Amino acid sequence: MRRAARALLLLPLLVAPPALADREPVLKQVTLPHTYYWRELYIPQLTTGPSSAAFMPDGGELVYSMAGSLWRQRIGTGEATELTHADGAYDYQPDVAPDGGNVVFSRYDGRAIELVRLDLAGRREQALTSNGGVNLEPRLSPDGRRLVWVSSAGTGHFNLMIADIGNAGLANERFLVAPRQSTIDRYYYSAHDHAINPSWSPDGGRVYYVGNPEIAWGSGTICSVAVAGPSGQSECMTRHREETSWAARPEVGPDGKRILFSSYHGRDWHQLWLTTTGEDAPLPLTFGDFDRRNARWSPDGARIAYISNEGGNTSLWVQDFFGGKRRAIVAGERRTLRPSATAVISVIGPAGRPIPARVSVLAGDRRWYAPRDAWMHADDGYDRDQFPSEPHYFHCDSPCRVEMPAGPATIRAQSGFRRMPWQGDVELGPSAVVDLPIRLADNDLPVELGRFLSADLHVHMNYGGHYRNTPERLLEQARAEDLDVVYNLIVNKEERIPEAFRFSAQADSAGTDRVLLHAQEYHTSFWGHLGLLHLSENLLLPDFTAYRGTALASPWPHNGEIADLAHAQGALVGYVHIADFPIDPPKEKSLSYQLPADVAHGKVDYLEVVGFSDHRVTADIWYRLLNLGFRIAAGAGTDAMANYASLRGPIGVNRVFLDASGGRTQESLHAALKAGRGFVSNAPLLGFEIGSVRPGASISRLSGRLPFRIAMRSGVAIDHLELVHNGKVIRTFKLDGDRRRHDTTGEITLVEGGWLVLRAWNDRADPHVFDLFPYATTNPVYVDSPAAPPAPADAAYFVAWMDRVIEAAAARGDWNNDDERRRTLEYLGSARDKFRALAAPTRK
Repeated sequence: MRRAARALLLLPLLVAPPALADREPVLKQVTLPHTYYWRELYIPQLTTGPSSAAFMPDGGELVYSMAGSLWRQRIGTGEATELTHADGAYDYQPDVAPDGGNVVFSRYDGRAIELVRLDLAGRREQALTSNGGVNLEPRLSPDGRRLVWVSSAGTGHFNLMIADIGNAGLANERFLVAPRQSTIDRYYYSAHDHAINPSWSPDGGRVYYVGNPEIAWGSGTICSVAVAGPSGQSECMTRHREETSWAARPEVGPDGKRILFSSYHGRDWHQLWLTTTGEDAPLPLTFGDFDRRNARWSPDGARIAYISNEGGNTSLWVQDFFGGKRRAIVAGERRTLRPSATAVISVIGPAGRPIPARVSVLAGDRRWYAPRDAWMHADDGYDRDQFPSEPHYFHCDSPCRVEMPAGPATIRAQSGFRRMPWQGDVELGPSAVVDLPIRLADNDLPVELGRFLSADLHVHMNYGGHYRNTPERLLEQARAEDLDVVYNLIVNKEERIPEAFRFSAQADSAGTDRVLLHAQEYHTSFWGHLGLLHLSENLLLPDFTAYRGTALASPWPHNGEIADLAHAQGALVGYVHIADFPIDPPKEKSLSYQLPADVAHGKVDYLEVVGFSDHRVTADIWYRLLNLGFRIAAGAGTDAMANYASLRGPIGVNRVFLDASGGRTQESLHAALKAGRGFVSNAPLLGFEIGSVRPGASISRLSGRLPFRIAMRSGVAIDHLELVHNGKVIRTFKLDGDRRRHDTTGEITLVEGGWLVLRAWNDRADPHVFDLFPYATTNPVYVDSPAAPPAPADAAYFVAWMDRVIEAAAARGDWNNDDERRRTLEYLGSARDKFRALAAPTRK
């Protein structure tokens, strides 16, 4: 029988929020590029399903990580016993001692990842490291006297460590492989080599691992190092020099000959492969259009345990090596260390009906919880004064049952931008099953200012993450985020293009309320990334340009050529995730970003003004282009990897609101985005009308005072609401009360043509907006007459920019032929000439 909650208290959402500290990245002590890759692909993440496992010595039991705790379960049963449960911390990557007496594992407390040892008989825990770094993949030697693991402590990079281990803990700690900096150019990986994924040989004489010495692309090759030899004297198996996206984890078999590892080896998904310590050719052991990773041998070599996402979420399986018989390890009954309770959450929309929503549950033990079968997701940064670790959330299709320790909990629910978020505290008694109805109030703009569809122009359905996504699941995510349209940008992840087979010019729809469109992100590490929307025939291949150390090292074709091919298919071309910091062309170490050239040649239809970048910096570049007469629409895209457990997101964090009179048809969406009819945002909704004209349209001629009407709605408090004319603020609107709602009418007088936008923004981050800071801007309203004033300073800025791009392109020595180089430099030079003409003082 369900029992009522002891107390359900609405938190003060409608008062001024507390002072905010800075939003900081997760595990900021690691100094590697592209944090959103290594953190998801290598660092263990909080998932409701299992994430890693190890056999007990008898081979009949497993110890595994699930939902942030370690569990023990006998194969063939459905009962799991919780072994660890630390306040504000999560436990991963268990390794069982050869005698079965203890388990070593990694523990994440929101600040660092340290190694801990658990005595299985007495349940006593012992801290093995306390260096404040990221310590991962602990592996005990076959005699139990030594420990090898990966650590970032002291260097910020992933190094292979070894130490003696005894009753007192670790002693004689040292590098097993000496840290080393490479001389080659890398893009996704640090200039410092890494050594990860350790596995002992059965005699304890060698450790096998994955290293990347002098490897430009990919997480590395299988190497081995003699434990008794000098640090750094390793041997690498060049036969396996392939990209595995941090997931190889080679496991030496009990026979000392075979190596089990994970690889996608020219496919789209990781499966298990076998090779030998003698470098024999690898052969696949498992097959399927999903991932199998984190595999371990049983002590007798007869079975393997691994993690799979074949059902979407993570799951644990044991498979006979010969015969292939499989058993799912399912914890149907869970014996927890603490008394538990269940919250049954139902989110109710303004119309009084249940709606899908995004929900966060933080229990009194300072850990995050979700339903057993839900995909748990995490933000990529957080305010350490607000949360014990990065906020986690799941998508709830009401009702949702969340099991958690009895006691207090804080629950937050939201569904898009057009409804007010809700947050409240609840107290749950032991064994209680409590119904929690949550009602979200309306927060939409007045319909007189437009009827908008929201679209995320930049989502990747599958990109190497923990989960396996499908169009159906992605549309469910969109519904929970109240997102009308999703653009799935098909793109390479290093050597593979995970969703290439899904490309279609036709939409995937969920009834009539949500639309999924398959588009493309064109990748180049030199010119910048392009979004190609509404391709009508085919993906543009190859999807790689300027990838040094590969057969596609040449910078040809440049982005202008790609834009022409896309336009020939009727597509829209945009630049995505544009700028993370202000660009000062003469002072940049190097600058090859081709955006100004393609704008000058009329190749660009939209910019991700709100995207995976700094919105104010990006808007400044956009303003300069608008001042020069280039009418480029504002777009928005989250760059969300929708199958990740940890990344900025979820989908729809950055979205464009389109006043699409023709509804959800591709033709209507194409036209509205191209024309700039609407606004872009990560939190506030903006309505703007001036002289009876809305964003994307033009005022033909100034005549006297112009009447205007504006509206702002937001789920978080907003600091600034401003009207901007030709890049300068001409009117600031005072926001009172909770600063979440504002309506104003008035008049302004303009003496110059050009453009106007309404924008809203905050000085600092907000803990409930998973982005750098809240920001929104309308597209411009243009004033055709009188003409906009000249902007020679802006033109000179882009002349300097193009000087640096031409310099970088001319310095490349990896063109396939002279014609590629000549045509590219001519194209860039012609763009520079256009900006020079605009910079001339004689411009009229």
